[in-house]
Amino acid sequence: MRHNLYMLSDHAFQVNPRVAFQGEPGAFGDLAIQRAWPAGAIAVPCGTFDAVLDALVAGAVDLAVVPVENLIVGPVAAALEALEGRASLLEYASDLRLPVHHALMAPRGATLEGLRTVRSHPVALAQCQRFLTAHAWIAPVEHFDTAGAARDVAGDGDVTVGAIASEAAAERYGLVVLAHGVQDAADNWTRFVVLRRAGVRTA
Repeated sequence: MRHNLYMLSDHAFQVNPRVAFQGEPGAFGDLAIQRAWPAGAIAVPCGTFDAVLDALVAGAVDLAVVPVENLIVGPVAAALEALEGRASLLEYASDLRLPVHHALMAPRGATLEGLRTVRSHPVALAQCQRFLTAHAWIAPVEHFDTAGAARDVAGDGDVTVGAIASEAAAERYGLVVLAHGVQDAADNWTRFVVLRRAGVRTA
């Protein structure tokens, strides 16, 4: 019986594949999966790029979505390092360029002036240097993920601590957006590659 297929950049993938990404629900990798598979995919969050690729190599997921390049910061070094060690085990399937718009968010009752720290993934913080420089009283703190930072900030409830993440993450975790579009370039984007195990076809 033929699979129901969704076409992505001239490659056919089964609808509802299990697709690994780095981060928590609401991360930009999660948003990339939603954009690539509007007909449906099962997004599988992983804590690190190594964990994403290990899940793919082990067959725990069908595909993986990994960021490799950003308009502002250039190559995503941690992702490329993880890919380098597994190059012979993986195949490029396709890619997509995702618009990346960062927002500053915090628990209800917080104000921009009252924030003292902001958490986010180091690559995201690097994309927001102009904003952080202009608001120097807010100290950046590195976190393993943008959406994970939003989740933790929401859980702590400290109005002096914010997160930089997608507006989807703010909505998911019940945070208030204090500033929109805090990335250095309005047309910011990240290029994600879609990967599969070498020799395995998903259609």
